[in-house]
Amino acid sequence: MKLRILLLSCIIILVPMFTIRADSWNVELVGKEPFGTALAVYTDGDYAYLCAGGTLVILDVSDPLDPDEVGHIDTPGIELGVHVVGDYAYVADDQGGLRVINVSDPSNPYEVGVYDTPDHARGVHVVGSYAYVADYDDGLRVIDISDPSNPHEVGFYDTPGAAWEVYVVEDYAYVADYSAGLRVIDVSDPSNPNEVGFFDTPDWAEANGVHVSGGYAYVVGVAGLRVIDVSDPVNPYKVGFYDTPYWANGVHVAGVYAYVADRMEGLRVIDVSDPSNPQEVGFCDTPGWASGVHIAGVYAYVADRMEGLRVIDVSDPSSPNEVGFYGAPPGWAYGVYVAGNYVYMADYNAGLRVIDVSDPSNPNEVGFHDTPGYAHGVHVSGVYAYVADGSEGIRVMDVSDPSNPQEVGFHDTPGWASGVHVSGRYAYVADGSEGIRVIDVSDPSNPYEVGFYDIPDDAVGVHVSGVYAYVADYRLGIRVVDVSDPSNPNEVGFYDTPDWARGVYVFDGYAYVASGDFYVVDVSDPSDPKEVGFYDTPDLAWGVHVFEGYAYVAAASGSLRVVDVSNPSNPYEVGFYNIPNRALGVHVSGDYVYVAARDDGLCILRYTGAPEEPAAVTDLSTSIGAAGDVIERRHSVPYTRVPKATKLFQNYPNPFNPETWIPFQLSEASDVEIRIYNPVGHLIRVLNLGFKGAGYYISPGDSAPWDGRNERDEKVVSGAYFYTIRAGKYTTTRKMMLVK
Repeated sequence: MKLRILLLSCIIILVPMFTIRADSWNVELVGKEPFGTALAVYTDGDYAYLCAGGTLVILDVSDPLDPDEVGHIDTPGIELGVHVVGDYAYVADDQGGLRVINVSDPSNPYEVGVYDTPDHARGVHVVGSYAYVADYDDGLRVIDISDPSNPHEVGFYDTPGAAWEVYVVEDYAYVADYSAGLRVIDVSDPSNPNEVGFFDTPDWAEANGVHVSGGYAYVVGVAGLRVIDVSDPVNPYKVGFYDTPYWANGVHVAGVYAYVADRMEGLRVIDVSDPSNPQEVGFCDTPGWASGVHIAGVYAYVADRMEGLRVIDVSDPSSPNEVGFYGAPPGWAYGVYVAGNYVYMADYNAGLRVIDVSDPSNPNEVGFHDTPGYAHGVHVSGVYAYVADGSEGIRVMDVSDPSNPQEVGFHDTPGWASGVHVSGRYAYVADGSEGIRVIDVSDPSNPYEVGFYDIPDDAVGVHVSGVYAYVADYRLGIRVVDVSDPSNPNEVGFYDTPDWARGVYVFDGYAYVASGDFYVVDVSDPSDPKEVGFYDTPDLAWGVHVFEGYAYVAAASGSLRVVDVSNPSNPYEVGFYNIPNRALGVHVSGDYVYVAARDDGLCILRYTGAPEEPAAVTDLSTSIGAAGDVIERRHSVPYTRVPKATKLFQNYPNPFNPETWIPFQLSEASDVEIRIYNPVGHLIRVLNLGFKGAGYYISPGDSAPWDGRNERDEKVVSGAYFYTIRAGKYTTTRKMMLVK
């Protein structure tokens, strides 16, 4: 039963839903399947243009009840905004800048031009020969697109906050500037834009979306919808507001209604016929997180993150209802294995997916089998795929016909099957709290257990080499288990990594361990494994595969790291690629790296070669091991270790009860303070973190914890709370939910 979710599963998926972004280095994207989370949408005629986590998907919506994909194009960043004018789609591509896509033939979109904005392009609005780009910390950029093949910047205005969205009317650009509210920029001379007015929203109510209609700017953010009178652009002022139930992320105004994408609370319909008194008249609770909305006729097209595009009939604003959808990835990609021209993906609640990668630039799913549990790991041997299926043990799939995988046998292990490795006639299953289970699969239709070893903690990963099984034992590092007699496996050695071991790969006498950071352990003597190398990954190392002198590390915070391990005692990074979602599994085959990217499915990458000199700083430190021995560690820190910008991330978990932690990053050293406000804006708690150096503060041990109490040490009530960071000159605010 899929409702049987064990504690271990909860532990495994508790990874923050944010990603540290930087430019990729020496790694390129080749293809994706399926498309990622839907973040923004724009409609033009019979087509909807959906920003889907690194892919612009073009849908025929001539029949809104049945949206049909007609074309798509991958971009190097994460599409956060799109505006279509004539034959071109202008895409705000986060770290990929502004991309100009020819969509004259929707079935064959292709890029014709690009302008790499200085920061992260979040929003775009096109008027005449200019594209106005909201470029986060670098404000508003004005790009000349009169020649779409050669877009170039002609002017800019560096807003005081972080530009998230922009809407242009006549000679003015209205910028949702996050912590700095609404900024009004005169762009009558595109080469010299300048601010003429502003409205500073409350410090807990950041502006991250804007739409202008009839002399009013409709601004959305943490605290819902604000209606700003901009009839005099020099003197904008608030005339009304409506506090939506969650976090307003996008807005489109049509007629007398404002349609608000309100994240977990779906689409809200607000009557703004009286701008001084906006009132909600209807809503539609979408299944995902409503992140963007565009209105065409009587339909609202909602970008609903993990749940793709939702089409809502709003002909009766008091009773909007969903009439069609275009689905996002069916499950969460956790594990991946490549055999021949096919990728076999363990897709959590969606079972086993089989993807044809004979053309890596155009992968496509050809078959699937929905397992009864939660598919975490997969290993293919011969014509069978062995799936570690969480609470439902190990499932054996006949994949001789990849388009029609069929279950032929199973064994329900007593714990939570998280990983599997097949060697010879045996499948070795990492079974959570029930240790390592040895299953005889010589008859795939009748697998049965022949032995087990109950390791001290939770077995979450396993790799077999020779007569030894190397088990990632979560909080207790790696365990080396002798399986020469499969009926009587026994531990012969262990190495307790400092962090929690999640993935392990063994090659040529070394175990490569993803354990928060990346560790190289000499296992030439299995009874006495020793750490010989260490690499401090910027993200949370989760899975690892070693191929031809390189370790490919899947980092759960959202990246693939390529580490040169030709000298195991001095691993250093030679490349990386930031992925829109969490990288949880990785498998290398030939020239390609296949990454299981949770919500975003399969990402196919290619490492393009190491630089002549390693771009890393190597430092040496010592610590005392569990046995009292001195351990030397070489810390190879890549140049990306210092963030480009100071940022505050979403707290995790969220919603929470009773505790949560607040992650952030600093581009320069500063004193850090986090202030927490109650639902009406009263300060209830100050977290003084003191002086912090530049770097990432994203793990539970490094970030700012909040125990749900006020300054008097009293537990606070359920509801929406706001947290503001102050770090040097940087300040911004986010919203969190305490639910009891």
